[in-house]
Amino acid sequence: MAELDPQAAALLETVEAMGEPPTHALSVESARERLRGLFADASREEVDRVEDVSIGGPAGAIPVRLYAPAGEGHPLVVYLHGGGWTVGDLETYDPLCRALSNATGCAVLSVEYRLAPEHPFPAAVEDAYAAVEWATEFGGRINCDPERVAVAGDSAGGNLSAAVTLLARDRGGPALEHQALLYPAVAAPEIHEFESHEENAEGYLLEAESARWYYEKYLPDPLDRRNEYAAPLLARDLSGLPPATVVTAGFDPLRDEGEAYAVRLREAGVPVEHHSYGGMIHGFVSFLDQFDAAHDALGTVARELRRAFDLPEDRADEG
Repeated sequence: MAELDPQAAALLETVEAMGEPPTHALSVESARERLRGLFADASREEVDRVEDVSIGGPAGAIPVRLYAPAGEGHPLVVYLHGGGWTVGDLETYDPLCRALSNATGCAVLSVEYRLAPEHPFPAAVEDAYAAVEWATEFGGRINCDPERVAVAGDSAGGNLSAAVTLLARDRGGPALEHQALLYPAVAAPEIHEFESHEENAEGYLLEAESARWYYEKYLPDPLDRRNEYAAPLLARDLSGLPPATVVTAGFDPLRDEGEAYAVRLREAGVPVEHHSYGGMIHGFVSFLDQFDAAHDALGTVARELRRAFDLPEDRADEG
């Protein structure tokens, strides 16, 4: 097994020195404030166009934020943020979405889907699907190409991205070019057991007990915990889904389920690129100011998205 990356170790030491209680010991609002503090204060790259928009959703307007390079007709990546379906918002993920837009040279549409516990499953999934439908129908209104749309997300957002591809296939919905899943939460904790859940249960930013806390907020009804749109690893059939990029981290309780999902996709005939960052922790791509590996992973995801959109893999090759 790889050793913990020194940059990750330094961050974990800083977090531990702060002496704050784990997420599962916090109120929902305190947990939301904590994530904002971790992610939202990161450096923010300049992007040519940043615009807040409201789109129609199944329960009313959904706030979204568009990041776009200069020009028109760019492919569009619908980004679904992490946070255990309970925390996270447009502002928290603003630094990462700016960096993703610049790295890909594509437009990024960040989605502020409804959060649990106020809005449990399937609210987040339906909002995410509505955003993808909107992108493929009305992308031209924001000067993007509605025929070149991909979905991406981290952690709970990786879960939602995977669920959206299943929904799009099952409903005969939008044709997506690609899915990028960063350390996705795709398993059903009451059904699936993985070694990484125990190996990395404590001390690596996302603790197993906090992961259970998130699931209980998002899935209060035990019947929903067996729904494949809540836990895509439960899906019997993964064929017919868009090509995938899957990123996992060695010191992440979700490591093994992400790896298992990549294997299942490949076995179903879906083209998959799996990238394992053995020394990293959950959420590492959001720490662009602290981790060299975050830039490496972002660059890898960007190249594979560009390849999916039939763009040069290296932006230096443009023009």
